[in-house]
Amino acid sequence: MPVGDPAAVSDVPETVDGGDRACGDLLLVLAHRVRLLASGTPLRLVATDPAAAIDLPAWCHLTGHRYLGAGQQPDGRPHYDLRIAADSRRTRPGNPWRLQPTTSAAPPTGRT
Repeated sequence: MPVGDPAAVSDVPETVDGGDRACGDLLLVLAHRVRLLASGTPLRLVATDPAAAIDLPAWCHLTGHRYLGAGQQPDGRPHYDLRIAADSRRTRPGNPWRLQPTTSAAPPTGRT
């Protein structure tokens, strides 16, 4: 498992223990926690689901959060580190793989 830059995650104040949740449930918990945190906050997700190693970097790419890398907890469980982005894109509640639609006005259709 690749290890992220230790200096980048040495100040991790927030930890989400995902336990053995499958990745869909794991991302629901993560997306909820991320909404509560200020931009720039480092976050560590502890998760045993093997898909997390693929899904978390992809989710960070989708949402704009910065994926910092992976490592192991002292108890041997994998962890994944990210930093909350100020300009992140929010996902739909209940569906962390879908972005929320933007709230721009719809263009006129020309119909009356």
